[in-house]
Amino acid sequence: MKTAIVNLKTIVTGEWRDPFAKGDSILMADGKIEAIGTLSAEQLEACDVVIDADGATAIPGLIDSQIHNTFGDYTPRQKTVGFLESYVHGGTTTAISASEVHVPGRPTDPQGVKALAVAAQRCFANYRPGGMRVFAGSIILEPGLVEDDLRDIASQGVWLAKAGFGAVKTPFDYAPMIGWAKKHGMITTVHTGGSSIPGSSGIWAEHLIAMQPHVSFHINGGPVAMPDQDFGRILNESEIAMQVCTAGNLRTLLMIAEMTVQADKFDRFLIATDTPTGSGIMPLGMMYTITHLASLGKMAPEQAICAATGNNARTYGINSGFLQVGRDADVVILDSCVGGTKHTALDALANGDIASVAAVVTDGVPRFVGRSRNTPASEKNVRVIKSRIMNDFAAPKH
Repeated sequence: MKTAIVNLKTIVTGEWRDPFAKGDSILMADGKIEAIGTLSAEQLEACDVVIDADGATAIPGLIDSQIHNTFGDYTPRQKTVGFLESYVHGGTTTAISASEVHVPGRPTDPQGVKALAVAAQRCFANYRPGGMRVFAGSIILEPGLVEDDLRDIASQGVWLAKAGFGAVKTPFDYAPMIGWAKKHGMITTVHTGGSSIPGSSGIWAEHLIAMQPHVSFHINGGPVAMPDQDFGRILNESEIAMQVCTAGNLRTLLMIAEMTVQADKFDRFLIATDTPTGSGIMPLGMMYTITHLASLGKMAPEQAICAATGNNARTYGINSGFLQVGRDADVVILDSCVGGTKHTALDALANGDIASVAAVVTDGVPRFVGRSRNTPASEKNVRVIKSRIMNDFAAPKH
């Protein structure tokens, strides 16, 4: 399938050091971005679908780098079906498992945690709720696991490992397991801050520095944050990515953002939602964190968007997150909302308003065009102007 978006005013790349692309169009084919710039009449003629952005803004699809999926598009924590598909209507096109810890009766023995991770990875390998790509199957590190277990599960396609919910005597006991997982090519993540569920342990800077994971999950609190003095240690004594989440402490989120910018280590600043949890289901969670950074934190909105897209992609080694040739064709069209005081998506975000999600394309396929069910209508008339497919891609009105 060949899809084009034309008449864009702004293209945000996802690369924070070079956040804008030149041109007004994006061409996608076979699930990848084929060209960015200005398209010829011949290129447009060859397209199956052409979307007119009417002067709106394109960004990479948002990457929620910490979700609590189970099996299918269902969360037992909030007893809700269809939450992932709803997140697509908030502009999130990729989600990354924080381990399937909310599976009722989840196993805790070595064979059980391995089986759970493999099953989740397999279930989401080709399942795309609402068009979202879900990287599922994060093994929960538990006592009794040995290096051969991590080697075995990595050979089966599981590439995520999570510390923080195991029945260890002390968080320092995670260090050798994190080392084994990294040795076998896995991305390692660690719950950070106070305990979030009964039975879990608080994890602070001294534990993280001993473990050296790739990512410190919800470093601003999930929901309880570390002591303020710990953040500087993580920033300066390690290369750990500092992931902040919507369902955390807003004060520390803004403080961490400022620290990473001042230290010129913004690549390590990631945005996620850490949902569904006790904080609920948040289809617009990624967008709200971007508005917090752009309005209260005074960060340029395009830079905040990069923390929700390219920074996540680079840390996890995935092919989405950037509007660049050869990248996965996951594109979101944003605009200012009808009735707002600002008239572009970036100005709206800087004002503290959410932006209207006017269209979402994943894998080069339009998932909806013209209206999200989770945001107000866009000021611009984003619409399909050509389709060889019997589908107008319009979302149902709400």
